[in-house]
Amino acid sequence: MKFQYCPQCARPLIVARFGDRDRSGCADPQCGYVHWDNPVPVVAAIVEHEGQIILARNAAWPAGAYALITGFLERGETPEIGVQREVEEELGLTPLAANFVGLYEFHRMNQLLIAYHVPATGTVRLNEELVDWKHVPFDQCRYWPAGTGFALRDWLMAKGIDAQPIEWPSARGGTTSS
Repeated sequence: MKFQYCPQCARPLIVARFGDRDRSGCADPQCGYVHWDNPVPVVAAIVEHEGQIILARNAAWPAGAYALITGFLERGETPEIGVQREVEEELGLTPLAANFVGLYEFHRMNQLLIAYHVPATGTVRLNEELVDWKHVPFDQCRYWPAGTGFALRDWLMAKGIDAQPIEWPSARGGTTSS
């Protein structure tokens, strides 16, 4: 997010040395506002349902793009509660647990991903954020080389499954598995 004006005093922001790097901050030293641009905490769920993984497609994504269930951690929530809430809200399923998988960076969106394995029961009922979902057997799951994909890879490997990357389109029009 790019701010132009100080949210505390409404003066224009400048880029200057604050702390150990250049950051946006208020030009008025009496105000003292600095935009630290800290990463946003996001929870991610590797949802296990009926012995398979659920991957879902967000309404804003192109056809064929599927990933894990994710959502912003809300004020006052623990990550365990937040990830279970997201599974309930987005898939309509009842989470049975939240088992920590790991922390992952997602620099492009300035997010810190807090990933969990969430076994769940019930009938899938998508909310308005999602347009499609699919079950994928553990041994057929392929991870994407970014953010939540690395969480899926690590979880599969911990289960003894030889996790393989999906083929991504390259800049030259072919595919690559790197």
